[in-house]
Amino acid sequence: MKRIKHRYLAVEVDFDGMLTQRDFFDAMWASVTRLYGEFGASKTGLALIDFDEEERTAIVRVSLAMLQQVRAATASITRIAGREAAVHVRAISGTLKSLRDKAR
Repeated sequence: MKRIKHRYLAVEVDFDGMLTQRDFFDAMWASVTRLYGEFGASKTGLALIDFDEEERTAIVRVSLAMLQQVRAATASITRIAGREAAVHVRAISGTLKSLRDKAR
């Protein structure tokens, strides 16, 4: 059985108002599903690793094979919880340690 390789994305959210972890992840999942359907979304291996509500930053894990598709879906997010928003990818890495070093 082949091991699935992952990549970690550090993202920053531009959003006015209170942003919760759940709202952010729902917006990510909805965006991926809208672009690639349920089957495509299930292949991304999308998982929320860390979320900072004060700084509005998050760390998301995705499968390496679907990295470019998730980046495209992330860029297409324009609304979170019914309010205007934008999500920007700040860094990408293969390990959490190096991602946190890059994102500083």
